[in-house]
Amino acid sequence: MKVILLENLRKIGSIGEIIEVKRGFARNYLIAQKKALFASKENIKEVEKIKIELNKKDQDKKNEAKDIDLKIKNKEFRIKKLSTENKELYGSVKPTEISKIIHETENLDINPSQIQPTKEIKSLGIYNVILNLHSEVQSQIKINVISEEEKD
Repeated sequence: MKVILLENLRKIGSIGEIIEVKRGFARNYLIAQKKALFASKENIKEVEKIKIELNKKDQDKKNEAKDIDLKIKNKEFRIKKLSTENKELYGSVKPTEISKIIHETENLDINPSQIQPTKEIKSLGIYNVILNLHSEVQSQIKINVISEEEKD
C-alpha cells in the first residue's frame, strides 16, 4: 500500500515521501497515528501544499526533543523495587515506570513508546536506556535499580 508520510520517521522516510508499506502497518499505525495519508492524487497535491508547514512543525518537535535531551542526557534515575536475596527483581522495570520516574523528577513527559532499555531490567544494578525523542534525536540515561529495603 502506498502512503505519503506526514512526519520524519526513523528507518522509514521523511515528510512528503511516498513509500510502499504493508497494508496492516499503514492502516493500524501510520494512518491511525496520523503519521501518513493514503497516497491518492488528491492527498499528494494536499501534502505538497502543506509540506512547508509540516517541515516547520517537525523542526519545532526536533528543537523540543533537543531541549529535553540537554536536560536529561546521561542523568541517572533511581527506581526502588522489591528484590530477592540474589538481587533478582519480582517482575521487571517497564518503560511506563521509567516514564513516570522522569516525569516525577524532571517534570518532562516522555511517551513510554520512546523508551528503549538496552536490555531487559530484571535485577538490581545500573542500566543504560535509550530515549528516541525524535527521528533525529536520541538521548541516553541511566536507570539505577535499588532494593526497596535500602536506605538513601
